[in-house]
Amino acid sequence: MIVLKITNASDVVAANIGRFLERLTPDEYDQTKVEDIVIDRLVANLKAEGIRGEVAAFKGLDLSDDDLVIHDQLKLRRRKTI
Repeated sequence: MIVLKITNASDVVAANIGRFLERLTPDEYDQTKVEDIVIDRLVANLKAEGIRGEVAAFKGLDLSDDDLVIHDQLKLRRRKTI
C-alpha cells in the first residue's frame, strides 16, 4: 500500500489561481482540490502503464514522522478504480 501526503496544496493553488484568490479559499478546499487532481492524473498514468488497483483519499488519516495516525472520524473521501 502506498500513502501520499500532499503538504503544499495552498502553494499549488496559489500558483494556478494567484496568491490573492488562494487566501480567500479555505485550506481544506485547497487540500481537497489538489488531492482530486493528483488522483485523476495518477489513475490516468497508472492505467497507461497497465497497472490495476484502487486509489483513495481519506479524511482523518495522517502521516506523522514514522507513524500512521488515524483520527476519531476516519472517512473515505474519494475512491477511484484503476
